[in-house]
Amino acid sequence: MAKILLLEDDEVLSETLVEMLREEGFEVVLVSDGESALDATFTQHFDIFLLDVNVPLMDGFSFLKALRESENNTPAIYITAMSDVASLSKGFEVGADDYIKKPFDFDELLIRINALLRKSYHTYAYKLYSGDFYFIIKKDELYHDNHFIPLSPYELKITRLLFQNLDKTVQKQEFLEYLHEGYEMSEGALRVHINKLRKVGLSIQTVKGVGYRLASS
Repeated sequence: MAKILLLEDDEVLSETLVEMLREEGFEVVLVSDGESALDATFTQHFDIFLLDVNVPLMDGFSFLKALRESENNTPAIYITAMSDVASLSKGFEVGADDYIKKPFDFDELLIRINALLRKSYHTYAYKLYSGDFYFIIKKDELYHDNHFIPLSPYELKITRLLFQNLDKTVQKQEFLEYLHEGYEMSEGALRVHINKLRKVGLSIQTVKGVGYRLASS
């Protein structure tokens, strides 16, 4: 499932959003101030940022600006009551991908989230194919000949990253940084997970001394 960082200090709105997003199958990490949001990005990987602007300790603009300067390109949507053109301009200037004004319709937010997720896979389609396998972006699920393939959390993360970079070589260090969730993963552990995915049938190629590659056909 895609993982969302929600930066929102309105208790009622944040609880509502968390509940609705989880019902849609997303994993959600809720923080109420900018510094806690920044700390969360140091230890966890996220697929989408949902950011309010006027939050304590570090505002949403400063938070995203700091991440973009550190080359964190996670898609970001501002959800804010600020509706003036100057605020809109600043939001995109610091690196936002989208902007939705409060109050908003949840279905509209969901459409925007799913559109950004597809964009992060470099496609407008809902499925990505590799031979007889396909990956459903919205569901974060792998299938072979229409049969669901159950994967462990780390196998799913590796699969997601490979499908996000179809026909491209993903460097080992990128895998290790992507998989880092509270403990350091070794290259040996990464190889074990890759081999398990090969046993499932995915044709993952080793690019010696560099990383791994999954072809679209």
